[in-house]
Amino acid sequence: MSDNLFLNELNSALTDANLSFEHWRELVMRLLDYGVLCRSESQVEQELYDRFVRIEAALHDYLALSGIRLQHDTRHEFVRVLPPGADFPGIESDDIPYTGMRSKLSQHEIALALVLRIEYDKALREGQVEDGGAVLVPMESVVLSLKNLLGRDLPEPVSERRRLLRGLKQLRLIDYNSDDEQAEPWLRVRPLIINYVSDSVIDELLQAANSDTEADVSPEQDNTTGINEAEG
Repeated sequence: MSDNLFLNELNSALTDANLSFEHWRELVMRLLDYGVLCRSESQVEQELYDRFVRIEAALHDYLALSGIRLQHDTRHEFVRVLPPGADFPGIESDDIPYTGMRSKLSQHEIALALVLRIEYDKALREGQVEDGGAVLVPMESVVLSLKNLLGRDLPEPVSERRRLLRGLKQLRLIDYNSDDEQAEPWLRVRPLIINYVSDSVIDELLQAANSDTEADVSPEQDNTTGINEAEG
């Protein structure tokens, strides 16, 4: 497809969606920067997600030129960027190798993500699910599960613990309100945890979480460039 033909088709799609090119560019940059859009995250992401829905087909075509695919969960209203070569259940893979879009998680992040998936499944079985598909888990339960299942503790310094939680919040796996410095927060675990920590990698994560070295993220957990930088 020539550049002019693509631009003509894009302009036509933007006109049909009543969106400007600046709106399009902002949406693309946000997706590639954060790697995920979650409508319930904020007013900004709500507006961007609604914009995505209006121009979804054109975005799929545009990103596919670079081997990038999008997973759109309409039920829970989130969009996730899948890097080239990502192997995701229900989405056909390709043979393009990963490049700079692969990131690593620390051992603490791997362990915490695994425990959050287990806690999420437990809440699902007990029917303790919010309308948007999220579940509330007390921090105390997370700490106990880490200790009992993996023999691990959360980082002792409050600053390190908050950094760990901020990282998973940036991935849109959790939300929390910890304004009270002394209170143990409740974590709102989002349904995206199911896609991020799939059944097929739970055993692998258990092994990695108990190893002494940092492990490569499996395809179901790859992130786009910018997520780690967004942690601040």
